[in-house]
Amino acid sequence: MRLGRFTTVVSAASALALTLTMSACGSSEKNIDKAPKPGAAKGALIGVTMPTKSSERWIRDGNALRSTLEKLGYKVDLQYAEDDIPTQVSQVENQITKGAKALIIASIDGKALTSQLQQAGDAHIPVISYDRLILRSPNVDYYATFDNFKVGVQQATSLLIGLKLKNADGSDGSAKGPFNVELFAGSPDDNNAPFFFNGAMSVLKPYIDKGTIKVKSGQTDFKTVAILRWKPEVAQKRMEDLLTKTYRSGAKVDGVLSPYDGLSIGILSALKSNGYGTGSQPYPVVTGQDAEVASVKSIMAGEQYSTIFKDTRLLATEAAKMADTVLKGGKPQVNNTKDYDNGDKVVPTQMLQPVIVEKSNIQTSLVASGYYTQAQLG
Repeated sequence: MRLGRFTTVVSAASALALTLTMSACGSSEKNIDKAPKPGAAKGALIGVTMPTKSSERWIRDGNALRSTLEKLGYKVDLQYAEDDIPTQVSQVENQITKGAKALIIASIDGKALTSQLQQAGDAHIPVISYDRLILRSPNVDYYATFDNFKVGVQQATSLLIGLKLKNADGSDGSAKGPFNVELFAGSPDDNNAPFFFNGAMSVLKPYIDKGTIKVKSGQTDFKTVAILRWKPEVAQKRMEDLLTKTYRSGAKVDGVLSPYDGLSIGILSALKSNGYGTGSQPYPVVTGQDAEVASVKSIMAGEQYSTIFKDTRLLATEAAKMADTVLKGGKPQVNNTKDYDNGDKVVPTQMLQPVIVEKSNIQTSLVASGYYTQAQLG
C-alpha cells in the first residue's frame, strides 16, 4: 500500500517535471520565433512621402532618403504630393496597399492622415514622422527632426546680430535702436511653425517690451503673421501690404523675421519693388531657414542676411536608421521623449542640431561639409 502511494507520488512528480520542462522548451522556442530573423527585412518596400517639389529642400530630403534606404537594401516608393492634402492621403493609402513594411512621412497637414495611420497601425506597419510631426494619432511610432525651438532662437539671434544689437559671442552690440521689425511665421497646419515662432519670440520679446524693437504694424501674434503652406507669393503680398499700409510716412523697415528661405525671397522681392536694396536704402536684415541655393546666393550678394542650415543628409540618415532598426526588431535611438506631444501621445524623437549661416561662414558650413559645391553657389 505504501509502495503504491510512493509510486503514485513519484509518477506525479515526474509528470510535473516533464510538464515544466516541456513548458520551458516551448517558451524558449516562442521567444526564438519572436526574435528578428537575419535578412527578414531585406528587400522590403518602404513608402516615403514628401510634401512638394516646389521647395528645393524637400527634393534633397527625398533623394537622400531614397539613396540611404536603397544602400541598406530596401525598395523605396518615393512620392511628392505638391502640397495637396488629398493627394498625400491617396499616396499613403497606395503605399499600404502595395505592401510597404514601413512608412516615412513628411506631412502637409499634420492632422489629415489619422485614418490612413490607423490602417498602418492595424497592419503593424511602423510610421516615422519626418521633420514635421504628424498630429492626433497613436500610430506615429517615431519622429526624426531638428531642434525646432532652437531654430527659432537662432533666427531671432541672427536678426539681433544683423541689427548690431548683439555680437556673435552673445555680448551686447554697438547699436541701441529702436528698430522697426516685422514678423512672419510658417504654415499654421505645420506643427513645426509654432516651435520656430515661439523660439524666436523668446529672444525678441524682451527687446519688444523695452521698445528697442518696434513691430510698427502691431502684428505680433502667430495666427496673424502665419503664411499658409509656406507660400512665397503670400509672404510677398503680405510684405507689400505692410509697406503700403504701415510704412507710407517714410518710416523704414530695419529687419524682418522670416522663418523660411522661400518666404524670404518673396519678402525681399516686395522690398525691392518698394525701393529697398540701393545704396541710400539698403535691404533690412532678413532671416531664413533651409539654406536653399537661391537664398545662399542672396546672402552672398548682400540681400538676405542669414539662413538656418539643417543638414538633411543627417536627417535622412536618422530616419532611415529608425526604419531599418524597427524592421529588424530593434529599438531606434532617440534623444527626446518629452517635447513632441502630437495630441494623442508623446512621440519618441531623434532631434538634430541646426546651424546659423551668414556670409562669413558659407564656405565652412555649406561647401567644406560637401552639402554644396562651389560651382552650385557660383
